[in-house]
Amino acid sequence: MAKLGGAQIEVPVAVVSASSGAIAQKIRLSIAIMDPVTWFAPMWAFLCGAAASGHLGDWPVSLARTAAGMLMAGPVLLGLSQIINNYCDRDVDAINEPNRPIPSGRVTMVQVSVTALVLLAVGIALAFALGRTVAILVGIGLLLAASYSIHPLRFKRNGWLGNGTVSFAYEGLPWLAGTAALSHGDIGRVSIILALLYSIGAHGIMTVNDFKSVEGDIREGIRTLPVMLGERNAALYCCAIMNVAQICVVVLAITNGRPLAGMLILLLTIAQWPTQLIWMRQPKEKAQWYNGTGIMLYVVGMLVAAFGIAAPLVGR
Repeated sequence: MAKLGGAQIEVPVAVVSASSGAIAQKIRLSIAIMDPVTWFAPMWAFLCGAAASGHLGDWPVSLARTAAGMLMAGPVLLGLSQIINNYCDRDVDAINEPNRPIPSGRVTMVQVSVTALVLLAVGIALAFALGRTVAILVGIGLLLAASYSIHPLRFKRNGWLGNGTVSFAYEGLPWLAGTAALSHGDIGRVSIILALLYSIGAHGIMTVNDFKSVEGDIREGIRTLPVMLGERNAALYCCAIMNVAQICVVVLAITNGRPLAGMLILLLTIAQWPTQLIWMRQPKEKAQWYNGTGIMLYVVGMLVAAFGIAAPLVGR
């Protein structure tokens, strides 16, 4: 019950409850089209970049800036890019996954636009709060995200170009942003090389995600690597590019006087090989399993490289 001009107005509890439920449902759907399961990659890369700066231990400022940067890289900016991608993919999703929020009609264009604009504003604010270099990197990332999904560029129609765009935006740029955020924009040579190498390897990781939608991609004319090369050859490529990138990191560690870190990364790389052999036999069916086994060892190696190679060589 509420007062209005001295009068008592009764608001049914059911109306209030229904209104609250509708708002909660809209929030859940907005989060759903931001694809939370994908947030981990850029958040982890930002953390690795922060560790590579050599200033992660400068508490409490480093903790606050790292947390803000991980929020920016994952839920905010990647959430924004996923909204763009999900909207642009609504036709192919209607074939592959018709129950997703946008193709099923549960999320309207108005909700898509409002959610995207809010995330864009928050992302830009966080980027500038973390420094000019971070803001520039974020600007590049937003351009790449748009180029990947939006017509007429729509880089995702080609597996080589599209996955290269995403791997750099998911791994390389967040890594560089993490280093820049904690080092006042000063990104050392070693950290840049590591960001590039792990971006190259991530091209294979991004290709792993393409196996689930081969049928729809063929119908829509999207030339992912599984479509162009065949599933077995594409899986072989994924494993090869990941291994080559990690071996290059090992060489970088040894040539810069960090043999212990190099040896640990080599062991993590070798540990991935049995999982790769299993995955290559059934790349579509075991893609999710491989994400949780071999690829997790890959990302652990990223943090080892950040702490064991880049951080001790700050300024080089």
